[in-house]
Amino acid sequence: MMRISMSLPRDLLKEFDDVTNDRGYNSRSKGIRDALKDYIVRYNWMNEMEGEYMGTMTLVYNPQYGGVLEDLNNVKQSFDEYINASMNFNMKENRIMEVIVIKGDVKYIRGLNEKIMRLKGVEHVKLTATPTEVVKKS
Repeated sequence: MMRISMSLPRDLLKEFDDVTNDRGYNSRSKGIRDALKDYIVRYNWMNEMEGEYMGTMTLVYNPQYGGVLEDLNNVKQSFDEYINASMNFNMKENRIMEVIVIKGDVKYIRGLNEKIMRLKGVEHVKLTATPTEVVKKS
């Protein structure tokens, strides 16, 4: 095993501890290992998809974070042909939830997802997508 060190916001660590306690984990390390495994599985799954997909990308961000609105708009403009619609919802404590409806080649959808995930001020991104054509099994 390798030992690592990481910095986390106090609120995130509290939420993580609550989840690991609720799930019956004996240590943070086990919870972190499981979370990392899930992250890797999801990443690999997304990279195996091919063809045209349609779906939603849900993100939560803090509009008070310097430059996040401009950065988000720039990214969305560069992927404009894949964005069908978007809606914003005000949440508590300077947080906005945005739902973006997307359609197109999954490699571009994946690119949009990755760019938004890397933006500072974006707290959460969740992509849900399905192929636009039914794959028939023989």
